[in-house]
Amino acid sequence: MPRAAAWEKCTNQELLEWRICDLGLELEGSGLEAPIERLYRELEARNLRLKPHCWLSEEWFSPDGVPGIAIPFYLAHPRLKRLERSQILEVEGGTHAECLRLLRHEAGHAIQHAFRLHRRKRWREFFGSTTQPYPDYYRPNPGSRRYVVHLPNWYAQSHPDEDFAETFAVWLTPGSRWRRKYQGWPALRKLRYVDQLMHELAGEKPPVRSTAKPDPVHRIKTTLGDHYRAKRQRYSALASRAYDQDLFRLFTPIEESSARSPSAAAFLRSHRTEIRRMVARSTGKHELSLDVVLGEMIARSRELKLRAVGPKRQLIVDFSILLAARSVEFLYRGRDWHAL
Repeated sequence: MPRAAAWEKCTNQELLEWRICDLGLELEGSGLEAPIERLYRELEARNLRLKPHCWLSEEWFSPDGVPGIAIPFYLAHPRLKRLERSQILEVEGGTHAECLRLLRHEAGHAIQHAFRLHRRKRWREFFGSTTQPYPDYYRPNPGSRRYVVHLPNWYAQSHPDEDFAETFAVWLTPGSRWRRKYQGWPALRKLRYVDQLMHELAGEKPPVRSTAKPDPVHRIKTTLGDHYRAKRQRYSALASRAYDQDLFRLFTPIEESSARSPSAAAFLRSHRTEIRRMVARSTGKHELSLDVVLGEMIARSRELKLRAVGPKRQLIVDFSILLAARSVEFLYRGRDWHAL
């Protein structure tokens, strides 16, 4: 059994004083090996001769000109996942399924770099110019059907490269049934193009084979405390409080409720499908879009530590009415901005 690192038993406050490079993190032997191997099998099943090399860094990215994937360091150890949750309130990619979802997205960037797909005229006709600057914030249209929905916050709408990576991820996902799911959407044309393009590339050796690993974890001298201060500042613009007033009206603060009452987040998660379908039937809105708004409201309920008190059926009906109002307003208002 591997020897435990000295920092594993530190308190959060003590751990925040450690430099990231001193944690001694390795990809090998971590829980990340299983989803990475799964990604490799999925690519191989499509006869794509691309096996993106992976390494640990501060965040998810695939650098220009490198067919590889950087993975955030906190996913390499359960203790660091707990610290991430305590600091950021969520762990992006923290489950096997979420990690695979992100890996498929990053694999889209990796294959773009490996085959220089952005130089193709047809690629640019479908997705746009890769030289378009990345915005600090983007303003998605939740009702748009020109883009697939894979990662949260309608991420495909943020940049042409992300549009391709998201489309590739949907195409690659086993059992996604994208032809049926996106029937009638303009985004289906992009999916068909990706399908045709990947068949052309099947069995082809990528011309770009760089094994560079920019910003590896063992060179990051930032302390965990400074890392999280910067991260919180970056994402503070995302801290939506638009739902607070409604959520407080519907649910009960933890200090005013019994410990036997379930958390509002857990209650909503357990009835997520029922609520989403009920609102979709009554409003005609697409379930994918509703699910994103619902997810944001669940996350905010968890942050506010609200509890579900009262008759279950009445709570479901009242929340469905709230979601219908908020989602319609959101879809037409389209004012939410998301940080990159």
